[in-house]
Amino acid sequence: MEYTQLGRTGLKVSRLVLGTMNFGPQTDEADSHAIMDAALDAGINYFDTANVYGWGENKGRTESIIGNWFAKGGDRRERTVLATKVYGNMGAEGAPWPNQDKLSALNIRRAVDASLKRLQTDHIDIYQFHHVDRSTPFDEIWQAIDVLVRQGKILYVGSSNFPGYKIAQANEIAARRGGTIGLVSEQCLYNLAERRAEMEVIPAAQEYGLGVIPWSPLHGGLLGGVIKKEVEGGRRASGRSADALANTAVRAQIQSYEDLLEKHGLEPGEAALAWLLTRPGVTGPIVGPRTAEQLESALRAVELELSEEVLEALDEIFPGPGPSPEAFAW
Repeated sequence: MEYTQLGRTGLKVSRLVLGTMNFGPQTDEADSHAIMDAALDAGINYFDTANVYGWGENKGRTESIIGNWFAKGGDRRERTVLATKVYGNMGAEGAPWPNQDKLSALNIRRAVDASLKRLQTDHIDIYQFHHVDRSTPFDEIWQAIDVLVRQGKILYVGSSNFPGYKIAQANEIAARRGGTIGLVSEQCLYNLAERRAEMEVIPAAQEYGLGVIPWSPLHGGLLGGVIKKEVEGGRRASGRSADALANTAVRAQIQSYEDLLEKHGLEPGEAALAWLLTRPGVTGPIVGPRTAEQLESALRAVELELSEEVLEALDEIFPGPGPSPEAFAW
C-alpha cells in the first residue's frame, strides 16, 4: 500500500479509503468485520463512515458495527485513521425534533458523544461536516469544534459536498479566529464521468491545503464494466446506472470506455480508481466494497499504472471542464 500526507497535515493515510456505507444495509456484521480485517492487513489505514449510515430506523448501525470491530482488540483502533460525519438527522423516524441534525453547536456536541459511544472509542481522528449548513454561521461551528479539540474528542476536521467558496469561507473564518487549523480534507463527488469538481472544488482544496477524497469513484457502478456484465449475462444495471444507460449518448460513451480498456487488457473498475490516483490534489478515493472480492479488485488499482496513451484516450472519452476560470469564460 502507498501512503501520503492528508492535505497540509502531518497525518499519513493510505491511497485508498475504506468506505463503510454498505456495512449493515447490504453487508452483515460478520462479513463487514472480515472486510475491515482484510483492508487493514492490506495496509488500508483510512476508514470512513457517517453517523447516519445504516439509514432509516437503523441510523447509527454502521458506526456500531465498526465499534464492535474495534472492541475485538488487536490494535485495530490504534492502526486505523477513523473518519466519521455529522449533519444528517439522527432523530427517530417519523418523530422529528429540533436540534437533531445539521451543524449547530448543540447538535455537534451531542452528535460527537453519540458517535464516540457507538464507535467504542475516545476520539475521532477526522470529524467531517457531511454537508453545508446554510443556517449556522462558521463562527458558531468553529467554536464548537475548538471545544471538542481541547477535550481531545476530535483531532482534525474535514468537509464533504462543499463548493469551493464554502471551503474558502470556512478556512478564512477559522484563520481569523485562530485555534483550529480549519478544514484539512474535502470529500466530493469526482470520477471520470463527473469532473465538475475540477472547476472550483479541487482548486480551492489545493489552495487551502485540503486532501481531496473522491466519493462514488465508479459513479454508482457506471464505470465498473456495466455493459460488459449485461452482455455476459451478469447483473443488469439498476438505479442510477440504469437511468444513465437509457440515454443513448451516455451508453455510447460508456461503451467506448469499456472498449478502450478491453483493448489494453484493463478492468474498468480498477482503471477508474487508478485514474483518480493520477489526479492532482487527490489523496485517495473512497471504495465501498460489499464483498471481499470487491476489496481485492480495488487494491489492485493501487498497483496499476495507466499509460499516457490510455490517459489521453480517457480524456477524449470523458473530457473535463478545463481549468478555472477559463472553464467559465475565455
